[in-house]
Amino acid sequence: MMSITDPNTSVNFTGAVEEIHNKQLKTYEEIVDTTTELCQSHRQFVKSAVDTCLKKCKDDKVLFETIQTFNKDLQLKNASLREKRCDISKVISEIQQKEMQKDDIIQKIEQLKEEQAKRKDLIESQNKANKARLRNLQKARHVFQDHLGMEIRAVLCKTQLVRGERMQFVFRNINPSYLDSVFVVTMGIKEDGSYEIVSSDPKLECLPVLESRLRETNHLPAFLANVRKEFIAQARS
Repeated sequence: MMSITDPNTSVNFTGAVEEIHNKQLKTYEEIVDTTTELCQSHRQFVKSAVDTCLKKCKDDKVLFETIQTFNKDLQLKNASLREKRCDISKVISEIQQKEMQKDDIIQKIEQLKEEQAKRKDLIESQNKANKARLRNLQKARHVFQDHLGMEIRAVLCKTQLVRGERMQFVFRNINPSYLDSVFVVTMGIKEDGSYEIVSSDPKLECLPVLESRLRETNHLPAFLANVRKEFIAQARS
């Protein structure tokens, strides 16, 4: 073992310390260099991460705005679709109502056709009845006018309550004292073709009974003969 008094010992120790120190300095420099490289690498990484995050944020913002735009468009389209559905429902309802109206119109047309056919039959029957009445009137005119001095007059009524043509049967040769004295009964024909006795001059109390009998028998000459008899009886009373 060397003595510490050996002058080389101090030199050797100093050399060893310097060598250790130099090694530590070199190690420190390597650490510093590595740390610097790591710091630069970290800064680059952080910068890249920040840039990526910023880009991602911008992309997300654009995507969010696009989604909002799509949502607004979707809401508008849904609103438009609801309106169209409502319009379609209204159109369908109108079509159904028109179909119902069409069915009603068809039924009414059929009813009108039936009523028209009934009216046609009624008119034909009334025409036949009127022709028969005309024949009766002609016979009655021949009998009463030529043999008994009766006159038939047509009277056209123009009042607001009564419109149409009436007949007046004018009797003469009733009163033996006044052969030219006039006795009148006025008649008309209703819409159903039946006779209607309007009045008599002078008034006959039994005229409603004679009218009822005329409606039952529809025999005008007999009615006029009965009226003449009543006028004669009244004139002689």
